Amino acid sequence: MKAKAKTRKSFTKRFKVTGTGKVMRRSQNRRHLLRKKSVKQKRRSGQDQQVSEGFSRQVREAMPHHF
Repeated sequence: MKAKAKTRKSFTKRFKVTGTGKVMRRSQNRRHLLRKKSVKQKRRSGQDQQVSEGFSRQVREAMPHHF
């Protein structure tokens, strides 16, 4: 009997899958030391970013039930 595929919970907290199947992640540099960063930099880091194609394969394996 084959083992049941389980989801890694840490991946579900960090990544989300769009309706078209893209894997999105939060942007970096938005936690602290914000006063020295430009408004443009802070605004762009507020948006989600798409995960690279190579890493999205690992995310898909870690979250089998989300695709």
